Amino acid sequence: MTAVRETYRHGDLRQALLTEGLLLAREGGPSAVVLREATRRAGVSPNAAYRHFRDRAALLGAVSDAAQGCAADRIQQELDAVPVGDDRAAQSRLALRAVGTGYIAFAQEEPGLFHAAFSVPGDLSQAFSASKAGRNGLSPFQQLAQALDGMASSGALDPARRPGMEFLAWSAVHGLAMLVIDGPLRGLTEEIILSTRERLLDMVERGI
Repeated sequence: MTAVRETYRHGDLRQALLTEGLLLAREGGPSAVVLREATRRAGVSPNAAYRHFRDRAALLGAVSDAAQGCAADRIQQELDAVPVGDDRAAQSRLALRAVGTGYIAFAQEEPGLFHAAFSVPGDLSQAFSASKAGRNGLSPFQQLAQALDGMASSGALDPARRPGMEFLAWSAVHGLAMLVIDGPLRGLTEEIILSTRERLLDMVERGI
């Protein structure tokens, strides 16, 4: 049996608890993130944990932020795979599709983290927080905004239509992601899901 400690070596208890919280979210989504279980897994007492997270909601908020950073990293993988070309308009369209592709891929690959990232109460004012950023320094919302800004500056999107376009594109892609991992589209074959994703991204691209 692991001994319960009041202190944590190197002072990394907060990160240790956050790591355990992310593992809990990966296993069971946000409802599985319980502070007492995270402390048990980290091998410390609840009193030690309260110095870093005052309650479950505080830990869950930090887990949600970190999960968004994971989503941003998955999106960045798709962005990094976009081939370089001279046509700025075409490049910007590919970037927008990469954001959508990465977002849906993250939902399929990490449904627990996806729910923790985007199903925890919050508001848009927090979407630009550095705590939600991936290794590239951007949150998923910022990656989407950057892709749309690129379309507007390249001529692929009428600048007059740019304001608020994040909400429309995000809503469409998030809706499909939820239907695929939790809704009636869950039982579809990967081939059908892939085709549906591409057609949805076509619709988003044309619609904006």
